[in-house]
Amino acid sequence: MPMKSPALDTSALLVEPVRRLEAGPWMIELLAPSPYEARYVASQSAVGFAFDSQRGTHAIGSDRISPFQAIANGLAFVPQGCDVFSSSAQGGEYLRVIRTDGMPLIGTRPFNNLVDPQAILIAQRMRKAFLNAAVENDWENWAWALAERASGIDAVAEPPRGSITARRLQQLDEFIDAGLESPLSVQTMAALLGLSEGYFIRAFREATGQSPHSYLIDRRLARARYLLRCTTKRVVDIAQACGFSSQAHMTTVFKQRLGTSPTKLRG
Repeated sequence: MPMKSPALDTSALLVEPVRRLEAGPWMIELLAPSPYEARYVASQSAVGFAFDSQRGTHAIGSDRISPFQAIANGLAFVPQGCDVFSSSAQGGEYLRVIRTDGMPLIGTRPFNNLVDPQAILIAQRMRKAFLNAAVENDWENWAWALAERASGIDAVAEPPRGSITARRLQQLDEFIDAGLESPLSVQTMAALLGLSEGYFIRAFREATGQSPHSYLIDRRLARARYLLRCTTKRVVDIAQACGFSSQAHMTTVFKQRLGTSPTKLRG
């Protein structure tokens, strides 16, 4: 469960800066994809949201270190006083909402990989506001709303089951990332997992809260954001390398999903 602490070991260059603000009794952070290792005792309750799938090892409320697979769009929760260790060689974009006034959130057991449609919408709105300061925002209400989606759940959420397992999601991620510069159909993704297209679409939405096509666009965006920060490639070349039909197409998708343009994000 990648519930990262405020003090992280980030030996590699961050793709984007950590964005952080305070709103009422909340500290809200948007963490860029980067390798990390965190070990701490949670002094405050925290809700997390993984925009990207992540893999690594963790020990949450236990001294037993085990592999974890955090799915994209997964909601997570760490209660006050919980011992946390988490490490990932790649990390992933991650939103944290931390209660700072000492009041615990409802719930006593940590969990992750909870797919909640309302939480997805709230987290996406918060990310847009972080990336584009011109976006009208209501940070405190958003933080309350996201925390409410995690409150009262006193069980450990399990990785996705059925046809779209964590292993299959990892296989699909690797396949998509290896061919981002080329068109990739939903039919091809379904065939990779040995599923019919219709069944794959339904199972994928149940596991991640979004359609396979929308997920593919998110992978293209994540690669583009990395290249914008870590290379000097022209924006038009980045668009091509990430499978967008043109620079204009990539810019449109950036504005729709992130509320900003590639050139502004590059800074």
